[in-house]
Amino acid sequence: QVQLVESGGDLVQPGGSLRLSCAASGTTFTIYSMGWYRQAPGKQRELVASIIKSDSANYADFVKGRFTISRDNAKSTVYLQMNSLKPEDTAVYYCNARLYNNIYYWGQGTQVTVSS
Repeated sequence: QVQLVESGGDLVQPGGSLRLSCAASGTTFTIYSMGWYRQAPGKQRELVASIIKSDSANYADFVKGRFTISRDNAKSTVYLQMNSLKPEDTAVYYCNARLYNNIYYWGQGTQVTVSS
């Protein structure tokens, strides 16, 4: 099993930056990819970015050029650097791990609020 713990969510002004972290523990050698999803009130959860062990990253169109996902395999940690934040980026951000056998694990979520 894999456990995921997110951190880094906060209240930030528009145009500001935040870095989210997600630390994985347990059978981390079974992880194929890790990613970040978000869910705003009244909306469905959506993919923000994902990365596989080879460092190949995938981004949603609405964050391209603003967010960067990275992975420290030695620490089993994935990061999401968020720049030029907009009010519409306000959501609960969830870390996700996909195992090689296609089982998914989720973190508890961290709140990001972009507001002046």
